[in-house]
Amino acid sequence: MALKIYNTLTRKLEEFRPMGDEVRIYSCGLTVQGPPHVGHIRAAMTRDILRRWLEFLGYKVRAIENFTDVDDKIIIKQKELNSDWRVIAEENIQKYINLCESLNIMKPHYYPRASQHIEEIIDLIQRLIEKGFAYEKSGDVYYRVRKYAEYGKLSKKSIDELQSGARIEPTELKEDPLDFALWKAAKPGEPYWLSPWGKGRPGWHIECSAMSMHYLGESFDIHTGGEDLIFPHHENEIAQSEGATGKNFVRYWLHNGMVNITGEKMSKSTGRYFLMEDIVRDFSANVIRLFLLKTHYRSPIEFSRERLEEAKSAFERIQTFIIKFNESVKEPKLHKLDEFIQAMDDDLNTPKALGVIFDLVSKGYETGEPDIAESIRHYLKILGFFEARKKNDDLSPRLIDIILRIRNQLRKNKQFELSDEIRNKMIELGIIIDDTKDGSTYRWEVK
Repeated sequence: MALKIYNTLTRKLEEFRPMGDEVRIYSCGLTVQGPPHVGHIRAAMTRDILRRWLEFLGYKVRAIENFTDVDDKIIIKQKELNSDWRVIAEENIQKYINLCESLNIMKPHYYPRASQHIEEIIDLIQRLIEKGFAYEKSGDVYYRVRKYAEYGKLSKKSIDELQSGARIEPTELKEDPLDFALWKAAKPGEPYWLSPWGKGRPGWHIECSAMSMHYLGESFDIHTGGEDLIFPHHENEIAQSEGATGKNFVRYWLHNGMVNITGEKMSKSTGRYFLMEDIVRDFSANVIRLFLLKTHYRSPIEFSRERLEEAKSAFERIQTFIIKFNESVKEPKLHKLDEFIQAMDDDLNTPKALGVIFDLVSKGYETGEPDIAESIRHYLKILGFFEARKKNDDLSPRLIDIILRIRNQLRKNKQFELSDEIRNKMIELGIIIDDTKDGSTYRWEVK
């Protein structure tokens, strides 16, 4: 079975066919007026899983993820904080990069900033003006939506539907209310760059067209992002790029579902969100990854700490099994490999792939086969989990068993103070001791 992915452009599950020897992927990253929330990390996790699976299948991948570091939202934040937009943007960019690293999300080959590509943006706007797709009015430059005959092909919206539409900025400078800004004339106190149309700054949509084509060429394989970007952002990217080049912009559009809180989208603009920097203080990278991957990337996720606790318990079951059967196998048989591959080839179906892992845990407890644990480790690694053990577990299970036997003897001798001290020291190492009437067992702590 070949890899199939759902293409938003066609609304179909399609067999993946790369355009060349290298799979080129562009991902819409953050507008960095604030620190990242769970929804941002879900989008990052989606492109991470996509890339990991492509590389597992043997493809060479070139991955780009942008930052919108100059934007209306950042300018508003600059005024609120009485700060500099560059300082605000870079601080939040570093928070995001550090979070991704801590969550084992693969770093793209480039993290371009919009402010670093003003020259390319201006060049692209000039091409659109020359071809009649854009016009200048009083220092602003707008895109002629009706000039591009295929406008709406991604969102499946007709021009008539859009007329009443979403996020349209009315202004008497526009020829048509549907037209959108490519370049905005500078206002007092705002960042600006010199251009053929005077001082100004780029519009939101043109930034991604310019950056993606700069790093990946005028046509490339896959564009990812949240489903909330389908319209207007990605629709406008297509119109700009294909208007300028006359070529198909992207072959596959891959969009992840939203993270919701009590049924409504997590969003900074509504104030309904959880910052990732708060979540990672209470839950490990593996628990967060399991929580996100238990839901298919195209489906919405209902976020709550209770659901994270459920993921924590589930991962603890996996980790406890791996530690219990921590035997080295020279040439392990990979159990259920075909099932795992079929799940991932089916539009990156991580819930099914995780189901294979949990089935193996159950089977492993029944049979005690040591290569089952090796199979689970292998599949977890493919899915981007950190090694399913604590960094301090170089203490061998045999040594821990010796400590438990000594501690059990101390308890029989009613030396409870020393017994409790050993238990507390083990907790510091990330090892939880459970005392039962039949003796003591241990497990690795999962945050």
